[in-house]
Amino acid sequence: MKSVIHSSPVRRVTLPLTGLMLAALASSAMAHGVNENDKAFIEGASGVNIIPYMYLGAKHMVTGYDHLLFLAGVIFFLYRLKDVAAYVTLFALGHSTTLLLGVMLDIRANPFLIDAIIGLSVVYKAIDNLNGFRTWFGFAPNPKAAVLIFGFFHGFGLATKLQELTLARDGMFANLVSFNIGVEMGQFMALTVILLLMNLWRLSDSFRRSAILANAALMTAGFVLIGYQLTGYFAKGA
Repeated sequence: MKSVIHSSPVRRVTLPLTGLMLAALASSAMAHGVNENDKAFIEGASGVNIIPYMYLGAKHMVTGYDHLLFLAGVIFFLYRLKDVAAYVTLFALGHSTTLLLGVMLDIRANPFLIDAIIGLSVVYKAIDNLNGFRTWFGFAPNPKAAVLIFGFFHGFGLATKLQELTLARDGMFANLVSFNIGVEMGQFMALTVILLLMNLWRLSDSFRRSAILANAALMTAGFVLIGYQLTGYFAKGA
């Protein structure tokens, strides 16, 4: 079919996906960031604040480009809803575990290195989608295990940022659980949009051809995230 890739429906699908990639490149410095207003609230609040923390959790997820890029890579070639649910549940389990335990038990690590590993998760998924591991090394990591393990790092990345703030001990557990519920709500909303766009894109004849370029862009975004975080580590955190 001639000029499918330039058709209006395909452009409406592929342009937002491309925009997401570019947003990650332009906004890598914001990954896991806490803005001044949210920081002031967190440090000034005391007691149980369920709704505000749910809002902050959802906000973190829908503006967390590293999370969204990884999730986009995870579901890229998943066509059945039960497969999407299985992988997203593993990611949520990993993310929730280290977020809660990291803050409650005060388990610390260098945030630049953790965020660099999060960037690596994006690179991993792009390579996996391109079948690069089997092509280059003759084997591929277990995809479900990889999603769970990288989920641990994604959650720990946020824990390292929260540890930089002064959180009131009063109501901390309830607030962290509320925050985590908000994260999952934000993940559901973002994933719904991504899935809708992906399904529209898959209907076009250009999907298989464009998928290679999309995953190459995904890999590039991951390397940018890694480079930014390692630069920060050697400049400030080493």
